[in-house]
Amino acid sequence: MKDANTLSDYQHVRLLAIRSLFEIIEQSSEGTVIVDKDARIVWMNERYARRYGLEDAAQAIGLEVEKVIPSSLLRQVVETGQPILLDMLDTPGGPLVVMRLPVHDDAGAVIGAIGFALFDQLQNLAPLVTRFTQIQKELASTRSLLQARQAKYNFAHFIGASAASLEVKRRARRGAASESPVLLLGETGTGKELLAHAIHSASPRAHKPFVSVNCAAIPETLLEAEFFGTAPGAFTGADRKGRPGKLQIAQGGTLFLDEIGDMPLTLQSKLLRVLQEKEFEPVGSNEVRRSDVRLIAATSLDLEAAVQEGHFRADLYYRLNVLPIQLPPLRERLDDLPALCEAILDELPGHHELDTEARALLASHAWPGNIRELRNVLERAALLGDEPLLGAAALRSAIGRLCPLPSSVVSAALPTVTGDFHSAREAFERQLIQAALAEQAGNVLEAAKRLGLGRSTLYKKMVALGLSS
Repeated sequence: MKDANTLSDYQHVRLLAIRSLFEIIEQSSEGTVIVDKDARIVWMNERYARRYGLEDAAQAIGLEVEKVIPSSLLRQVVETGQPILLDMLDTPGGPLVVMRLPVHDDAGAVIGAIGFALFDQLQNLAPLVTRFTQIQKELASTRSLLQARQAKYNFAHFIGASAASLEVKRRARRGAASESPVLLLGETGTGKELLAHAIHSASPRAHKPFVSVNCAAIPETLLEAEFFGTAPGAFTGADRKGRPGKLQIAQGGTLFLDEIGDMPLTLQSKLLRVLQEKEFEPVGSNEVRRSDVRLIAATSLDLEAAVQEGHFRADLYYRLNVLPIQLPPLRERLDDLPALCEAILDELPGHHELDTEARALLASHAWPGNIRELRNVLERAALLGDEPLLGAAALRSAIGRLCPLPSSVVSAALPTVTGDFHSAREAFERQLIQAALAEQAGNVLEAAKRLGLGRSTLYKKMVALGLSS
């Protein structure tokens, strides 16, 4: 008997609570409207009626809700049975923040809906709006930072179809599929950083950050903090909140250490710990952090000689030298010169081309600055040239002092041909394109990528040479 009385009390309290809740919301809101299962208004308070130009709320009874509130979504609530908890509603008196709820009978069926206009002044939602805006800014900043840390190049940007270039790409693609460190060796300007980007782009970590550190460009006193980050207040002038290092920023992605041969010996030992133990400590902190980065290093120095001279740790060298890739200087891959020139000139305004004598001049230069020097020369000649066709005089002026090729390179580069320069060049281009097409089973698009040419450019050359796929 006591249980029955208690249950009756519960039901009574529940009904009073529902009635009180409705009265509180209705009295504090800017408007309330109730519709039946056909979305016809069965009740509307006077404040809401006046907002929509009605002298008396009774005028709205029996009308479809859209006839009184044109942009109402109460019909959608009735049809779906799903509430719309927060929304913006434009009204003649200004925007309102509204809430729409379905009304159910005892069996749970939807028999109507009720709408409350919660606020008529949006500043009541200022804390929520402020927090939402802050989250949006943080998200935009994170996206911008992540986009800035993405690789800029892929293997298609490493132009060249010479035997030396193809071997570099082959080893680099193999390195991309591995988690082992990659060591890029070669003179300055040979494309080591571009190849590092390409390896990251083709790796399983491609969607993660690519972070680059130039060990020769950062003062030795700051390099450790740049690399490992700092704890809050680690030293005088340090950020009170601490500062993440490149290892932390590159977490999950690739860390590219350019000119690693210039890294101080003290930092080399700490880098070795990162590679072996997969952990590090920020400067001024005792906290050990886990490291999940793939390392690519590059240098233009002879690391073996540096080890012998005591300038580079032998154990670090052996740890880095898992997959060494030697990038040949441009003077040793002159077969790639025509494709490189075409690709560079395509990027420059003016649609410039090289005449026969200009090409011959470029092929006679030793290019001590490699591809970076070639780009500089072509850009200068294009800017100073008045005609789209660049001749030998323009190129000679842009190069400055001509550096002749070593006699051994000249002898190796000269093909055994008969006839004039035009016929020799045509024979070379035909042979090169035929080899690329054969390698790619006649696929012109893939052959163009292999040669570092655009598909339309390759088609034009094939037509001119009488070739087919």
